[in-house]
Amino acid sequence: MRRIALLLALTVATAVAHSPVSALSLLPAAPPAGSSYSVLQMNLCLSGQAGCWPRTAYPAVVDEAVEQVVQQDADAVTLNEACSGDAVDIARRTGYRLRFAAILVGGARLPCVAPGHRGVFGVAVLSRAPIAASHSRAFAVHAGAEERRWLCVTTAGASHVCTAHLSTRDSAAASRANDAECGELRAVLARYDARGPTVFGGDMNRQTPCAPTTMWATGDTFAAQLPGIQHIYGSRSPGDRPFVQVAPASHTDHDFLLTAFPSS
Repeated sequence: MRRIALLLALTVATAVAHSPVSALSLLPAAPPAGSSYSVLQMNLCLSGQAGCWPRTAYPAVVDEAVEQVVQQDADAVTLNEACSGDAVDIARRTGYRLRFAAILVGGARLPCVAPGHRGVFGVAVLSRAPIAASHSRAFAVHAGAEERRWLCVTTAGASHVCTAHLSTRDSAAASRANDAECGELRAVLARYDARGPTVFGGDMNRQTPCAPTTMWATGDTFAAQLPGIQHIYGSRSPGDRPFVQVAPASHTDHDFLLTAFPSS
């Protein structure tokens, strides 16, 4: 694939639910044999109000995202720092189904600006399979004015795709909020995983994973930009050897993370 840097295949054996330490372990870089399922995680810096906005050269960032979705041909795509109108545009141009969840800032929806008329700020899931249901909820704890929220969709095949964007860790209070969000997300994913195959992609703003023990975890540890804080998790099955690719991003401050693994 053009511009794709194959770096490493990673897996993580997550520790028990409240363990403070969990480390990535390395596996040989090899795609899964036979049929596989893949997830593409992207943080697109689309609000128009973040410090990373100038480099997006809007709409170049949206065009780059569409190019990645088409090239990677993933089964599911998770979007962080998205705008509702841009997410609709990406879904329309790629043929994916979409669910979007708005993120409140200061208790209100945040309009995307520069330019405007792009909807509101939030997170999204794109799915190749039809979406039967979706659910979203704000975390009980977050740092600062920006709410943090998870979103999960259930596809027609009864599998689940989830995303979230956790608080940054730029102060002691923010780190405590991130840890609390991580614990709450772990419980959410455990509940979904108990119901059926579940995958997750998101910007965790932390190196250690938030996956329950029933799920493997991968990360963009070798990304050129902000390495290690974007994660993808999936339900465990015998012989799992997730395959990871990181693609450099020109118009956002996070590279793109793709994980493929044997489908059940």
